[in-house]
Amino acid sequence: MTTDETEVLRRRTDVAPWRLRLAERVESGPVQRVVVAVILLNAVVLGLETDARVMDAAGGLLIAIDTACLAVFVVELVARLVAYGRSFWSSGWRVFDLVVVSVALVPGGGPWAVLRALRVLRVLRLLTVVPSLRRVVAAFLHAIPGLLGVMALLGVLFYTSAVLATKLFGAEFPQWFGSVGASLFTLFQVMTLESWSMGIARPVIEVFPWAWAFFVPFIIATAFTALNLFIGIIVSTMQELAARPELEVGVPEATVRAGDDRGTDDAAPGTLELVERLEADLAALRERLAAGEGTARADGP
Repeated sequence: MTTDETEVLRRRTDVAPWRLRLAERVESGPVQRVVVAVILLNAVVLGLETDARVMDAAGGLLIAIDTACLAVFVVELVARLVAYGRSFWSSGWRVFDLVVVSVALVPGGGPWAVLRALRVLRVLRLLTVVPSLRRVVAAFLHAIPGLLGVMALLGVLFYTSAVLATKLFGAEFPQWFGSVGASLFTLFQVMTLESWSMGIARPVIEVFPWAWAFFVPFIIATAFTALNLFIGIIVSTMQELAARPELEVGVPEATVRAGDDRGTDDAAPGTLELVERLEADLAALRERLAAGEGTARADGP
């Protein structure tokens, strides 16, 4: 983890050695494990604070623990800001951490009181410190262009089906299909397969025996086909990110270039320079051997 996060600093010549050491310390495994433990502890505390009985019994202790957890997050964030400098903004994950921690620092009184509920967003920091969760989020974000096409397809199917259902069933079942908006909500429930048969489809079929010809194709087109396209696109994107980790969101540009070099030449940094030196040495050796053979012919009988 430290290699990817601190690679951008290693490639800069204006970074003081102490800043590089600080970045490596912050990104080290032990520190990150402590941060994960603090996030989990903070999540438990935030959950307990919603219980009035627990707050009456140990409210002061929970508030103290919550403040201590926030202090740990602030110290870590300040250390990252100092270590990375302007490179801090090159990673979307670090910017996300800054936003989440900044929300927790907003005063809880007056018009900002509603933001106190957003303290729970600190739990989302698990997405930035756990590599497996980062890969899942990166896969989802990377798959958004493909998902937009599927969502457009679903939108067309839903709108067409909602207008048709309103015209066909609206008069007899106004609570479900009385308007396009009501039909859209009802069809969404049908797509999720939540009480769609006994709750909606069968009552409609009792009045309109042919209504199965509407509901069955709609479920096949949405619940079974379009939603599986979502899963397929996300799985395909995760496989692509596993093969090309430089596509992950938040990877520094310098690391991307280094990853491209390694992917093209399958060699570690410095190997190209070593190969070039070896080729130069071999060329010089050939010249010396050729010069030696020419001298031997000239001295021969």
